[in-house]
Amino acid sequence: MLVPQQIKANLEKIRQEIQASVQKSGRSTEEVRLIAVSKTIHATAIEAAMAAGQWQFGENRVQEALEKIPLLSREIEWHLVGHLQKNKARHCPGRFQWIHSIDSSQLVDALEKRCQQSQSIIKVLIQVNLSRENSKWGILEWDELCHLVEHLLSCHCLKLKGLMTIADIQANEKETRKIFATLYQWRERLIRQFGIQNDCTELSMGMSSDYKWAIEEGATFIRIGSAIFGMRT
Repeated sequence: MLVPQQIKANLEKIRQEIQASVQKSGRSTEEVRLIAVSKTIHATAIEAAMAAGQWQFGENRVQEALEKIPLLSREIEWHLVGHLQKNKARHCPGRFQWIHSIDSSQLVDALEKRCQQSQSIIKVLIQVNLSRENSKWGILEWDELCHLVEHLLSCHCLKLKGLMTIADIQANEKETRKIFATLYQWRERLIRQFGIQNDCTELSMGMSSDYKWAIEEGATFIRIGSAIFGMRT
């Protein structure tokens, strides 16, 4: 695990690179938010990131997050960025403010039921598998996406805020940018089709290896882990 000074230096470097990328693309820094992905990262390292001004954190596994969340400040905004199983939905209300990985109507129903029971609101993104990799979760087809959007818009406790994707780690810059650009285009199509321009504002895309390209293609959330905390063991 990196020492606090290294974590702080890494965050400062990433913030500078975010600033350069938004300027290059004619955007403002306020449009892009950094999620520090703390998968396998100890609570003390998260506290070091908090001391450096980072307050949005992403977890991949619900069970791991359940162990960390009680140890840390209630001011943290928690994002679930990994796949969510229906049987884990009961753990999300009151813990996660955002879920980036909605991918089925069945999951929506399970999560909505739990949120209604606890009178909780969760902001959600639909995961889209634009790289069409078998190893990844997410919606594959446009019609399937529209059906899920309709289902979410009927919910009371789940608030649709946008889309998420993960690019193929083996892809080159051109291929990766195409994935990000397509997600941007799909969000714009949804806004026109459903009239949700005030709600469907987020694009969660870009990780440690490709976040600069993602910002230039319209990302509003970037999810960075190893570039902040070092390589995971």
